[in-house]
Amino acid sequence: MVRKLVERIQEDFDIEDNLDGAFLEIAEFGELQLLLADKDPIIMTLKRPEDLGIDEEITFPTLRGILRWDLGKRWCAVDRGAIPFLMNGADCMAAGIQVVDPIIERGDLVWVRDEEHGKPIAIGWALMDAETMDKSTKGKSIRTIHWIGDDLWSIDK
Repeated sequence: MVRKLVERIQEDFDIEDNLDGAFLEIAEFGELQLLLADKDPIIMTLKRPEDLGIDEEITFPTLRGILRWDLGKRWCAVDRGAIPFLMNGADCMAAGIQVVDPIIERGDLVWVRDEEHGKPIAIGWALMDAETMDKSTKGKSIRTIHWIGDDLWSIDK
């Protein structure tokens, strides 16, 4: 099971880290199944919400996983004004999005980074595809599920 999670993430995000030498364990956290490496939650598995497409399980890095691997896929960058809201768990509004990875489709799990430094701030479900997100000036574009400072971020800290 652990090997499958690692292989899925490696393949989906072009990650070369095979986690050799790390103490790996599986844990339940609410509706999430987590893979912890040396007690840091780095991968989560969760169900896609019914209103966002096919009912399936999605495996995606947590914010700590994104920091570990410096991912270059499925992200959007927000301006400075959006950051305080996202760090309080707010959904990401289209007006704050400045740059979007063009591969994003509605229903994808995506990560949000700050435009200036490229650091991850939040993870959520894309409510729009990349082109719509890029052109929109109003409305919610991402339904936030995990952010810096939330309970998942604070595990073992």
